[in-house]
Amino acid sequence: MNLTGRTVLVTGGTRGVGRALTRQLIGLGAHVVAVGRDPGHLADLTAEYGDRVSAEVVDLADPDAVDAFGDGLPARHPGLGVVINNAGVQNLGDFLTGDPRDTRQVLRRELAVNLDAVITLSTGLLPHLRDQPSAAIVNISSGLAVVPKASAPVYCAAKSAVRTFTRALRYQCEEAAPHIRVMDAVLPLVDTDMTAGRGRGKISPAEAARAVVDGIRRDRAEILVGKARLLPALMRIAPSVGYRALRHG
Repeated sequence: MNLTGRTVLVTGGTRGVGRALTRQLIGLGAHVVAVGRDPGHLADLTAEYGDRVSAEVVDLADPDAVDAFGDGLPARHPGLGVVINNAGVQNLGDFLTGDPRDTRQVLRRELAVNLDAVITLSTGLLPHLRDQPSAAIVNISSGLAVVPKASAPVYCAAKSAVRTFTRALRYQCEEAAPHIRVMDAVLPLVDTDMTAGRGRGKISPAEAARAVVDGIRRDRAEILVGKARLLPALMRIAPSVGYRALRHG
């Protein structure tokens, strides 16, 4: 897929992997619609890239806000052809300590960002994408969708659901709208604010974004990045090793 001249939606486009995706896509000549919750971070993007980026303030944890954003997006950006659902949040916690009522709303917001917003935007924008000559939906998941870790059950569950949803949606598009490519990008541990102080062997956001963009251009249904490329084989050959290795990741 040639990304030059395309309009690309990037959720979570102001920080981490999303910011790197925005930078690299603009470098390829794309126009990026960057979604973020913080107006200040979005203002920094527009100051840096001018009219090559369109800033959209959306709280992806608010289903009503996501509905309104997705419903109005095609009118504002009729050339939209690529959707990258990148935004994600991860909350660490031990469900056997404390009062679960204290974390209930936090966990629901985590699910809303990591799963509900992905499904809402992917399905809600399909009628528009179907009218484009070519299009792509790229959902960013994680190696933790394949092998979960103990400290973030809700994040792992949401990313696993994203992978399953993406594959099933790909099947539908292959049959009814083959010009819409549906891709799953599986990332390893990336050095972002979300992973600060945790883990070793991280890759940079720029490296992760480069692999995702390369996968889109090469029309890969599954984009396995860095160490995540090892997971499918490892889980076939020695799943106990994989579970043990990432349990406390």
